Amino acid sequence: MGTPEQIAVVGAGMMGHGIAQVFAAAGHDVFLTDVSEEILNQALDHARANLTLLADKGIGKHGEIEPAMARIRTTTDMKKAVSDARFIVEAVSEKLDLKQRIFEEIEQYCSPETVIATNTSVISVSEIAARTKAKGRVVGTHFWFPPFLIPLVEVVKGNETAPEVVETTYDLMKRIGKHPIRCLKDVPGFVANRLQHALWREAISIVEHGIADAATVDEAIKHSFGIRLPVLAPLENADMAGLDLTLQIHNYILKHIESSTEPSPALKARVEAGNLGFKTGHGFHEWTPEQIARCRERLLDHLIEWRKEHGED
Repeated sequence: MGTPEQIAVVGAGMMGHGIAQVFAAAGHDVFLTDVSEEILNQALDHARANLTLLADKGIGKHGEIEPAMARIRTTTDMKKAVSDARFIVEAVSEKLDLKQRIFEEIEQYCSPETVIATNTSVISVSEIAARTKAKGRVVGTHFWFPPFLIPLVEVVKGNETAPEVVETTYDLMKRIGKHPIRCLKDVPGFVANRLQHALWREAISIVEHGIADAATVDEAIKHSFGIRLPVLAPLENADMAGLDLTLQIHNYILKHIESSTEPSPALKARVEAGNLGFKTGHGFHEWTPEQIARCRERLLDHLIEWRKEHGED
């Protein structure tokens, strides 16, 4: 497939502008496309603000901001955006039919050698590729939010993705400073989201069954295994404890852990009541505007400090 040079990002929303920013900061020319100039202008504003924030915090330099921004061009014309691209990332809404239609349109205009990636977080890569002609060049690249701070990118092999496309994509992610991992089977949720939502399911279940309230559940995680997760991940921890002990514990506890294949009634009830979390000020916790702002700020500060310490994009 060669070394991708010209990048196209389709979809300039919450993820798309950050992905374009990452490629541009790494020296790639990027065409960013969406349905309106207003969305594209907002995307450029967000990307510039992100780069300024990083420079203010000592990550990168202010003098690098405008050269990076100059590498991002915008257009509402799909053909113009993707015709010369050697690597394309689709980052539109998580709607299967929309993604399939976007992929069909991309395929009309791009080179036969171009890799087409989807940034879906949970939808099957193979289903997204179902209406394309060259399914072997379709691959998943699940960036995590915010993509300019979270290093992980899950490179997902669809049922028909060519092995060389997986490797080309993996290598590209490394060259732009990300931390790619290979997901070798096209399963819902890939790797990290399956792990994250398994934890969320149990956390919600504990609240639902009156074992502890939401604040206590979050407190338990933040003050126990949550602290050590960055340096001692679950399978490392199992090895450290001993797999014989792990087996003994699982023989006892797994039958008592939430195993429902349906969303929690406690979660459904909150959504039906309009208690959506930050959006409404009520969820599992109560949120004032000030608390919401502080929570977002704490997260951003934490991610920036992590990035400064580890030196990864």
